Amino acid sequence: MNAVNTSASTSDWVKRSLQSVWHPCTQMQHHETMPLIPVSHGRGAWLVDMEGKRYLDGISSWWVNLFGHANPRINAALKDQLDQLEHAMLAGFTHEPVIRLSEKLSALTGGVLGHCFYASDGASATEIALKMSFHFWRNQGQTEKQEFICLKGSYHGETIGALAVTDVALFRDAYGPMIRNAHVVASPDARQVKEGGTAIDIARRAAADMERCLQERAGKIAAVILEPLVQCATGFAMHDSEYLRLVRALCDQYQVHLIGDEIAVGCGRTGTFFACENAQIWPDFVCLSKGISGGYLPLSLVMTREAIYQGFYDSDVRRGFLHSHSYTGNPLACRAALATLEIFETDDVLAQNRVKAASITEALQPLAQHHQVKHFRQQGMMWAFDAVFDDANTPAAKTFSRRFFTQALQEELLLRPIGNTVYLMPPYIVNQEEISIVGERMLKVFNQVMGEAA
Repeated sequence: MNAVNTSASTSDWVKRSLQSVWHPCTQMQHHETMPLIPVSHGRGAWLVDMEGKRYLDGISSWWVNLFGHANPRINAALKDQLDQLEHAMLAGFTHEPVIRLSEKLSALTGGVLGHCFYASDGASATEIALKMSFHFWRNQGQTEKQEFICLKGSYHGETIGALAVTDVALFRDAYGPMIRNAHVVASPDARQVKEGGTAIDIARRAAADMERCLQERAGKIAAVILEPLVQCATGFAMHDSEYLRLVRALCDQYQVHLIGDEIAVGCGRTGTFFACENAQIWPDFVCLSKGISGGYLPLSLVMTREAIYQGFYDSDVRRGFLHSHSYTGNPLACRAALATLEIFETDDVLAQNRVKAASITEALQPLAQHHQVKHFRQQGMMWAFDAVFDDANTPAAKTFSRRFFTQALQEELLLRPIGNTVYLMPPYIVNQEEISIVGERMLKVFNQVMGEAA
C-alpha cells in the first residue's frame, strides 16, 4: 500500500482489531487506555499510521527489520520468486532458495556448521535444537543425558520446550505444571561489576557456577543454551566474550552440547554476523530467526555440525530426526533471506554498521551521562540503559515502560522498554538525520517520563 488507507477511520480499525484480534504479549484490557496504532505502510526506518503520522522504528519491529520497511531489493527478490514457486513441502522435495541459503550460511561459518534444519519462528528453532541434542545422545546410547542448563534471566521462546529453558517468571509461571525445568546458573551480566572489578571477573565467576552444575550433573546434561553476548528479553544484559570461550571449553570438557541462541543477536546485531564470532568460537547448534529474512517473512533455522548430522544418519527411521513444520524452508522466506545476505555482502554492512554505531553512541551521550541513568551499554548495533528510581516499588517505577512507550509515540518514536530498561535496535539503514532525531527525542521522552515520576 503506497498511500494512507482512508476507507475507514482510525477508530474503526482499532475497534475492529480489539473485537477480533488477540494481540501477543499483551494484557488486552490495557488497550482501553493505550490505543492501538493501526499501521498503513512502512518506508525505510519509518512506519506510518492510517492518519499519516510517522513513527521511527527504533526497535526494528521486535528486532526483525534489518534493512528498512519495503526495501526495494528484498521486494524485487520476492516478486521474482512469487512467479516461480511460493511453497513446496520440504519432505521428499527440495528447491533452489533453500539450497542456496543453506550453502551461504554454512560458508559464513567456514563449513563448521554445515547442516541447516528449517522452521518458522524463533521458539521453534529452540525446540529443534533441544530435541536434536536430546535425540543425538539417545542415538549414541547415552540415554541419561536428558537435562539442560540455561542462564539466570534467560529467554528462549514461549512454547513448552522453550519455556523449560526460559527463566522469566512473567512468561513461565502460569505454565509451570507443564514444564520440565532446566538447571539455572549464574548470568555473566556485566551490570554486576562492583567498584574495582571488571566484566571479565563476572564472566569467570559465572563460568565457575556453570562448571559446578556440570560437575554435579555429570553424565546427565545434554546441552547448555545461551544468548551470546546479550540476553535480550531479560533487560539487555550484556557480557564479556570471555564467558563464551570459557563455556565452550567447559562443554568440550564435560561432553555437553553448546546451543547458541542467535535469534535476536545474530545477523550482524553484535558487530559480527554471528555473535559467537566475537569470541572466536562456534557452538554445536546455532539458532537463527528474526533478522535472517530481513523482517519480511517467518523463517527460522538451526545450524549444526557434521558429527551431529551423522548421529541421525541411519537406515532405521526411528534414529532420524522426525520433526517438521508445514512451512519448513518456505521458498519465499528463503528468497527474502538470500536477498538479505546479498545486501550484507554488496553493501559491506558490517563495516558500515561500525561507523553508524559510533555515531549513534555519540548521539546518545546526553542520556549516557544523565543523572537518572545507570549502566549505559552498547554491543554492535544494540544499546540499552536502565532508569534509576529511588524506590522501584512505586507506581511510577512499575509503570515506567508503558509510560515511556506511550510518550515516545507522541514524539514519533517506536520504543518499547523492558521493565526499567530502555533499549535501541534500529534498522541498519538508519541515516544521520534519523540518528539525530533518535538521540534528541529519546532524551526528551526520558526527561518527561522521569519528571512525571518526581
